[in-house]
Amino acid sequence: MGLKGKVTEPRPVTMPCSVLGRRAQGSPPLDGVPVDDMKQGMDRLRKGFPRKGWKIVKDGFDGSPSTAPHIVANSKGEEFSVDIRLHDERKYGNDPSLIEVTVESACFKTKKPD
Repeated sequence: MGLKGKVTEPRPVTMPCSVLGRRAQGSPPLDGVPVDDMKQGMDRLRKGFPRKGWKIVKDGFDGSPSTAPHIVANSKGEEFSVDIRLHDERKYGNDPSLIEVTVESACFKTKKPD
C-alpha cells in the first residue's frame, strides 16, 4: 500500500477446515493515516496485485451501511486470499478511520501427533 501508520499487532488464528486440515487467518488493521492517503494506497493495491500474480476477484464496495471500499484478491496458486476494506469513520464520530486487512490461507494438512 505504501502507507506508514499504526498497525495493530496481528493475531493470527487457525481453525479446522477438514478432518486433517487447518486454515490460518490474520487481520492487522492500519490506522493513523489520512483517509485520502488510504484511498491512494487502495489504488496502488489495485495496480500492484496483478503485477505480482494476484487476481482481483472483487473490487467495489462491501454490503455495509457505510459502503466501505472493498478489494478481494487471490494469490496465483490460490493458496492465499486477502480481503481489504477501507473504513472511513469521519462521518460516524471520533473513531479513527482504518484499513482492515484479512489474509486467509488455503486448507493445509496438519501433522499427526506421534
